Amino acid sequence: MTHPDLLYKVATAEAVAAAEARGAFPRMPVDDADGFVHFSTAAQLPETLRRHFAGQADLVLLAVRADALGEGLVWEPSRGGELFPHGYGEIAPAAEAWRAPLTVAADGTCRLPAAVR
Repeated sequence: MTHPDLLYKVATAEAVAAAEARGAFPRMPVDDADGFVHFSTAAQLPETLRRHFAGQADLVLLAVRADALGEGLVWEPSRGGELFPHGYGEIAPAAEAWRAPLTVAADGTCRLPAAVR
């Protein structure tokens, strides 16, 4: 199985600002509770947004270089046994390739940046 070059993390603008102040990569409460950072592939992103971020504004989509995660990147079964990328350990802020603001409609739909691939 070939894995993508870019993975995606959705975080609140507040979480991103707090992480920047600490010089850290943004984490959401679910990441701390589960012990790893939840990422999605481009194909998984729409369902992640629909399930977990419907009706939320003031979000940030972070594109992360998969190779920058090194051995901390683990593909594990999640929704329906589908493999999802999880980041273990510290993630360097430099792993981020780009970011974009994001708003998810109440029905879970969202216009993704053209750079999502």
